[in-house]
Amino acid sequence: MSKHDQGAPLGRELLAWLDDAATHSLPGPGVTRLFCSAEHRAVLERIADWMRDAGLEPSLDASGNLVGSSPRAKAGERTLILGSHQDTVVEGGKYDGMLGVALPLMALKTLRERGIELPYGVQVVAFGDEEGTRFQSTLIGSRALAGTFQPESLDARDADGVTLGEALCDFGGDPDAIPALARDPERVLGFCEVHIEQGPVLEQRDHAVGVVTALTGIERHRVTLAGKAGHAGTTPMPGRRDALVGAAEMVVEADRVLNATEQLVGVVGKLDVRPNAVNVIPAETTFTLELRSPDPERRRAGREQLLGAFAEIAEARGLALDMQQTYSAEAVDCADWMIEALEAAGEACGQPAERLFSGAGHDGLAMHDLTDIGMLFVRCRDGLSHHPDEAITAEDAEAATRVMMAFLRGLAERD
Repeated sequence: MSKHDQGAPLGRELLAWLDDAATHSLPGPGVTRLFCSAEHRAVLERIADWMRDAGLEPSLDASGNLVGSSPRAKAGERTLILGSHQDTVVEGGKYDGMLGVALPLMALKTLRERGIELPYGVQVVAFGDEEGTRFQSTLIGSRALAGTFQPESLDARDADGVTLGEALCDFGGDPDAIPALARDPERVLGFCEVHIEQGPVLEQRDHAVGVVTALTGIERHRVTLAGKAGHAGTTPMPGRRDALVGAAEMVVEADRVLNATEQLVGVVGKLDVRPNAVNVIPAETTFTLELRSPDPERRRAGREQLLGAFAEIAEARGLALDMQQTYSAEAVDCADWMIEALEAAGEACGQPAERLFSGAGHDGLAMHDLTDIGMLFVRCRDGLSHHPDEAITAEDAEAATRVMMAFLRGLAERD
């Protein structure tokens, strides 16, 4: 602990909360907490305690979100929604998602202890499924609140063949009741999310916090190549229709295009080979391709360039090619008034809060369909995210909590 951290009581308490939450994980490095799992259920008990400490009443909704509501929110008054997701990637870190659940609760708890009552409703949501790790579905909980939930996503299956709908029922949710979760836009003030930056900008600027201007657009594809299996020892090399070799060439081409294109990033994150035997030529290979850009036209051009290149590679190697889009979310802007309110809160706390863009998707992508959104970034060491070594300091956690408290009080004056 640094000498600065010793003077950060709220930050130290917040990190202790997050350390506790991180114990609710599958065994192994980092934190692995999947949607509707035993670990998910266990961490909600801890979050419910935090909500009660903040003066909120917790309840599990039909989509697997834990929602903490203030008395004014329960009475139907206009409500500010705060929060983030509790689920993680496999072997992720302590702070991605969970910081955005715990920090606003710490801010509300502190305001309550100081006798400060906000003149509007507040809900803090621990969204159920943002990462999509278990079912390859994303933004389930936030889409439910926004009224854009897609019922067909309930048919998605995990690695054990369990559908999302079945898992929700076992968890205590109710798939049939999800449409009724949609919020009335007239009763929502806005949605604000706190998140680690997941990038190096704040560290480079030596700032604890930053204000997000927009969230990136994302699209995902499943690419399948079909060739022909054969004996690895007796089939001549010329003329082989090796699906894995074709896929490898495509992966390298994707890396080349992405490195050569400004404001376009992407990854081939998953690859499956069939029959996946040591002495058999691969007959089929499937891989995922994800593309991200704040500019939809740039993302479209990159996709078309890669599709064209993939088609040429497949034809040259005698492979059948199928490419299906599995997910798409357009970039969304944060509301000007929310950006300005967060900047003003930073200024009031002596924290420079420069504007920056988010290269990651968040629950705000879905909530934007319901209401104005805003986001506060918190500096993370080395810009690292989705990794066991995610780290923030107690000093930065303290600064961000105080900025959130100032934002909540400033919103009272604005409203």
